[in-house]
Amino acid sequence: MSEDSPAQVDFWFDPQCPWAWSASRWMHEVERVRPVSTRWHVMSLAILNEGRDIPPRYREVIDKAWGPVRVCIAAEQKYGPDVLGPLYTELGIRFHHEKAPRDRATIEAALEAAGLDPDLADAMDTTEYDEALRESHRDAMDRVGYEVGTPVIAVAGTALFGPVVTPIPRGEAAAKLWDGVRLVAETEGFYELKRTRDRQPVFD
Repeated sequence: MSEDSPAQVDFWFDPQCPWAWSASRWMHEVERVRPVSTRWHVMSLAILNEGRDIPPRYREVIDKAWGPVRVCIAAEQKYGPDVLGPLYTELGIRFHHEKAPRDRATIEAALEAAGLDPDLADAMDTTEYDEALRESHRDAMDRVGYEVGTPVIAVAGTALFGPVVTPIPRGEAAAKLWDGVRLVAETEGFYELKRTRDRQPVFD
């Protein structure tokens, strides 16, 4: 890769996760201020939490997490991977900004807005796409390890969980965070920086 070629970033998301949504919007901002190109992939909170003892309220969220990711995989299989970014954007706007119900009508609206067949919403209620979903999810987990959540990003041969950040960094702030992520990704033996979250995601 030449110095002028954009850095390739692989980004795994579950459209249900507000932290993944914040990171994805940061990634779009990074593409405006740094030579970076993002490839979007699907991972699954439902798969991630299989067999785990989690609070009942969170279990309700997880049980509803199958539908959107199945639809994303169905869209990818029908149209190719380039549709995942636009579809994720349309789902995320509705889920996280508009607080729309995460039901078939909302997903159909997101599909139509992304220029995709709204009948792909049929995938919500079938296991037909689960093998491909698990493969995409496993690709992320095999790279980063199995003690993390969503999002997962891979750059410079290293996969990392996160960034977990709010509000969404913009402009130079987005660029500086990206430079830091690249720095730690390229540091031999780097594994973790972490602190306790004390605020909810903020979307602007």
